[in-house]
Amino acid sequence: MNKLSRSRNRFRQVAVTLSFLAATAFAGMAHAAPEVVVLEVEGGIGVATADYLTSGLEHAAERNAALVIIRMDTPGGLVSSMRDIVQAVLASPVPVATYVTPAGARADSAGTYILLASHVAAMTPTTHLGAATPVSLTGGDTTPSPSNAPDKPSADETSGDETDEQDREPASPKPASSAMARKILNDSVTYIRTLAERYGRNADWAETAVTDAATLSAREALEQNVIEFIAEDQADLLRQLDGHTVQMGAATRTLETADAVVSTFEPNWRIKLLSVISNPEIVLILGMIGLYGLMYEGWNPGAIVPGVVGIICVLLAAYALQVIPVNYAGLALLVVGLALMTAEAFAPSFGALGLGGIAAFVFGAIIMFDSGIPGFEISIFFVMSLAVIAALLIVWTTSYIIKLRRRGAVTGRASIVGGIATAMEDFEHDGKVWLEGEAWSARSRSPVRKDQQVRVIAMEGLQLEVEALPAGNLSHPATQT
Repeated sequence: MNKLSRSRNRFRQVAVTLSFLAATAFAGMAHAAPEVVVLEVEGGIGVATADYLTSGLEHAAERNAALVIIRMDTPGGLVSSMRDIVQAVLASPVPVATYVTPAGARADSAGTYILLASHVAAMTPTTHLGAATPVSLTGGDTTPSPSNAPDKPSADETSGDETDEQDREPASPKPASSAMARKILNDSVTYIRTLAERYGRNADWAETAVTDAATLSAREALEQNVIEFIAEDQADLLRQLDGHTVQMGAATRTLETADAVVSTFEPNWRIKLLSVISNPEIVLILGMIGLYGLMYEGWNPGAIVPGVVGIICVLLAAYALQVIPVNYAGLALLVVGLALMTAEAFAPSFGALGLGGIAAFVFGAIIMFDSGIPGFEISIFFVMSLAVIAALLIVWTTSYIIKLRRRGAVTGRASIVGGIATAMEDFEHDGKVWLEGEAWSARSRSPVRKDQQVRVIAMEGLQLEVEALPAGNLSHPATQT
């Protein structure tokens, strides 16, 4: 009985211990630290950026994260990509906080729209936002021209009673000069106002960011109710957000970020590749490598490697041209420039074709990417450097190929007859000679000494007819020993 009692007591102790551990584990799971997913946006906003942010928001939703922080430093970008990002942010079941950082960063143009669309807008000191005037793909903005701008008050008017100035209704901007410009401008104004009004931010200033390209520093943005927080760093932002209430559709949610676990979402290889090749300078390099590879393959059929590399680079460049703003007139001019530089090597014109090709290449590259959209410009110095390198490379390549063609045959019967061989033994009629790395049967009408140079004068089947060369007469354009 005593043994049975002791066994029961031990069993109870083990059961109590296991129950306590299970309760502790469940309590820990119930009070697990919330997760904050960080997304990084740096540079121009394009298709790759939209894919990355959309994937990041989906990742945060799958992990049931408490918050998504978009760390932003952008000069702007494509309207279509910006709208895709805004739609993803508005539809996100996870609150989104856009944080303009680090110090000196900006959220211009498309970045301003994304900032206003977020549930929380925050900035680091010495950052700014604004300048959200839409830009057309031809490089011009859509703001009213000076002749259509509202009349400015004169000095006498501005020196009048301040009360009258305040009572006077502000002059509304007059329509832009074209119907298309008015459509783009009005659409942008309405779009940014709705984003600002959704979370009770300053919609009037948001409108001026579009119509007048207005900008604000972080301090000014906070004072004018454009953003909610100014944070020195990400840790400071998380401390300020703890307990903050955000609007999530028809409901509200209180953020819990005091003990949050922060994780950064990294883009996959496809997004990284798209981000790299959507750079205008990379596109230009890919196009150049592709064209050179295809031209070299055309000049030397069967080389294979130049052709494979060329077609891959051309296809990558063609794909990139579909996701970045491009002027195809500039592309045509660039191709003409390459053709002229190639023609200079085949038909020397004392530099006329070459200089014309370089000029066409430079102007074509500049026009091709001169969209005026922030983040998709191209450096003129880079274009000039690439043009000079391209011209030198293509002239050297074509000149070398022309020299090879002028040299004549280097294989087959035509290269053997007239060649210089070396006798492998002494012989008077039949013997062996060394030519083009091979031993040949040879016949001579005069005696030949070992290591003596002989010239091939005829070829019958696989036997060579040779004649001995006198000592000192060893030079020949086709000499191969």
